[in-house]
Amino acid sequence: MKVKHALLIALAAVVVLAVGGPFVYIHFIEGKAPAKLSLSSSSSAPSSSKGGVDGTWKISSGSVAGYRVHEILFGQTNTAVGRTDAITGSLTVKGTQVTAASFNVDMTKVTSDKPMRDHQFQGRIMQTSTYPTSSFTLTSPITFGSVPPQNAVQTKMATGKLTMHGVTKTVTFTLKCERTSNGVAQVNGSIPIVFADYNIANPSFGPVSTDDHGVLEFTLNLSHA
Repeated sequence: MKVKHALLIALAAVVVLAVGGPFVYIHFIEGKAPAKLSLSSSSSAPSSSKGGVDGTWKISSGSVAGYRVHEILFGQTNTAVGRTDAITGSLTVKGTQVTAASFNVDMTKVTSDKPMRDHQFQGRIMQTSTYPTSSFTLTSPITFGSVPPQNAVQTKMATGKLTMHGVTKTVTFTLKCERTSNGVAQVNGSIPIVFADYNIANPSFGPVSTDDHGVLEFTLNLSHA
């Protein structure tokens, strides 16, 4: 009877560790995932000295892009977030329209808070040695009714070609735009991504299972060239 009782205790301990361990780790040790990117999350861009809005606006410091994916570890939910500031590109403004825009993200620089997750991301999932860059090119002008006033957030739709993992798809998504008082333009948005659409392997590995989709999020600071 004592042996049976000991086995039951051991089994109960295993169950507690299997369920309670991940709960404690995710909710108390790992902590909350970074907040979603927003216009206010990238305020370190240098002031732009050129007046007016016509011309080229280039990526400046404080720009961030990355992914946000829902994952489950032994029944406990978590949000995986990876980001990079290795972004290049520009957009062109003429009158009250954004007539062109093109941006590139160095996927080899995307990191999260977990080296094991990053290893999976760089290797099996995104294969960054073969596909080191993701890009977006605007295909339809973004039209404003008038030149946006300073410190006024406007919401617009953008359509363009998104290339990830060697696959190019047309995407349409919502942008929030603001021209700040120091002459910097900020653009924030997110694009839902279904992994299979881009031939991306499901991120699930080991005890971690993930959704078959995620979000590409970004906040861009742009300075007048």
